[in-house]
Amino acid sequence: MVNYSQKGMQNPMRQYNEKARLLVSCKDQPGIVANVSSALYQIGANITESAQFSTNPTDGMFFMRIAFDHHGAHALTDLNCHLLKLKTSSGMTYRLTDPNQRLRVAIFVSREDHCLMELLWQQRTHMLPVDIAMIISNHDLYKKTAHEFSIPFHYIPITKDTKIDAENAQLRLLESRVDLIVLARYMQILSPQMIEHYPNQIINIHHSFLPAFSGARPYERAYDRGVKIIGATAHYVTDELDAGPIIEQDITRVKHSDDVPSLKKIGRLIEKNVLARAVKWHAEDRILVHNNKTILFT
Repeated sequence: MVNYSQKGMQNPMRQYNEKARLLVSCKDQPGIVANVSSALYQIGANITESAQFSTNPTDGMFFMRIAFDHHGAHALTDLNCHLLKLKTSSGMTYRLTDPNQRLRVAIFVSREDHCLMELLWQQRTHMLPVDIAMIISNHDLYKKTAHEFSIPFHYIPITKDTKIDAENAQLRLLESRVDLIVLARYMQILSPQMIEHYPNQIINIHHSFLPAFSGARPYERAYDRGVKIIGATAHYVTDELDAGPIIEQDITRVKHSDDVPSLKKIGRLIEKNVLARAVKWHAEDRILVHNNKTILFT
């Protein structure tokens, strides 16, 4: 084993003082992995995670996620120059992120608090790598909870006649202050205006295993249908109700003796866990959206 101190040398493994993540997408073609790896090698980066996926090696799309250690801002500047050349030559799109720059999240909630409380608890216990910038609700129920977690709380009531004004007020609060909106059982349909401001940056939890029972009252409809499995779905929000790219889903078996209140009680556990996983994966840059699907590097 080399003794660096005796030889007056610096251990190269100690030179890495920063971390970064790189997401890549492009038409599948020879050399992408080699070229990106070479660019990282040229800045002296050390790859710690690497995953890739092709929809079709012949004429499909290629996706890659790389986590790596590097030597600081100058290294990322050099890497960006290399990647820009690859973008020009191969049509590659990419995103570089700094894990130390935590996402600022706004949580929207209505009456039920199980998803909200799970997100708050996971963030407090460092399981969820985000900063919760604010809680917004159309019900004045969780001001005390927000205060206990030292999070700003904004009560914005909504009626059919005030919906546009309410969303404008929400947008003013969100502007330049959040990176992600999480709908934690927020029982209002967002307008196209709101969705346009945050493309693939709004995550909703729907209390059914989509595409089954989209829309309102899924537990009641599941009960009427006599299902034996119920579930929950976390997805990005699009203009089409409950039809955005699916991030995560889970299910559990139920019995013929379970009534609607029982189904809701069972479902709450699934909902909060599915939503928390989706938010975590988004925060860790593990999701790429292609058409109306997601590529998950989990």
